Amino acid sequence: MPDEITIRPNAAGSNSETMQREELQQSLPSNDTTAQSQTIARQATGVACPYCHTINDADASFCASCGKPLRKGACPNCGSELDLDADFCEVCHQYVRHDICSFCGASISSDDAFCPECGSPRGGIVCPTCNTLNNFAFCKMCGTPLTDEAKGMVEQIRQQPEFEMLKEAARELDELNMQVPYKSERDVIRDQMNEKLRERILLLLARDKGVANPIVPPMEKKRMTTEELMKKKEEKQKQITDILDRMALPPMASPAKARNYAMAQKPMGVRLAWVCNFKHAMHSSPCGCAKPQLGGKWIILGRNNNQEIKDDK
Repeated sequence: MPDEITIRPNAAGSNSETMQREELQQSLPSNDTTAQSQTIARQATGVACPYCHTINDADASFCASCGKPLRKGACPNCGSELDLDADFCEVCHQYVRHDICSFCGASISSDDAFCPECGSPRGGIVCPTCNTLNNFAFCKMCGTPLTDEAKGMVEQIRQQPEFEMLKEAARELDELNMQVPYKSERDVIRDQMNEKLRERILLLLARDKGVANPIVPPMEKKRMTTEELMKKKEEKQKQITDILDRMALPPMASPAKARNYAMAQKPMGVRLAWVCNFKHAMHSSPCGCAKPQLGGKWIILGRNNNQEIKDDK
């Protein structure tokens, strides 16, 4: 549109105003046509985002709308399709970045056998607990921290109130999983008889010691019916799930830092899986995710629920 277009009233009548409006209308389509031509040209030569379908410039690497990579790369080990900002191949389970330390995320030269930042070897670290070879700061099998940074991060996470609550809830759930419920009414009656026998023996022993009015403390742990035990487990699992939701990993810049932080959060004694924000896939840990920097969280698994875990093959 021209910079200044003014419709001037004319005392001669409406013919002059009509001519001015026609001039204005004639000036608009040319600009619209130009913008439309530019859009068509960009669609013809540009790159469509595979995630939000926005048309980007031909030389763009990331989408101007959603920020995700526009092109795919290839895994140098197996040739599988791989996002440009991924550092791990979920097909062959190999770390693919040779310029970034997998243990701390620092830049590393192809000639360096050890990371100049954390000192970790390029070939990996063998876990002293389970003898598994690892390319990350935590053992992918048993969760043992393998570097000084990882050990320091564990100590830092353990000081958080949420982790203390999580550890206690995991311990209580583990105790519930060890309990054997009543299988029949006969088990209930037998347990009651055993409790009475216990109280009688303790009373006799106390009186033999000269205690006039002995008090027998009740047993701390009592068996429950199957229904009661299942209800207790569900309540404890919900408590753990709520805590894990509050500890969900937010997006961060470094994949190595994201893996380390998530692994430092993992409690012992509960079977968990890692659900990533990249593909919303279920992994045994963030060590099996190609882009953990997008965030994710731990979830509780059932005893035999492993068919959906991507990297348990």
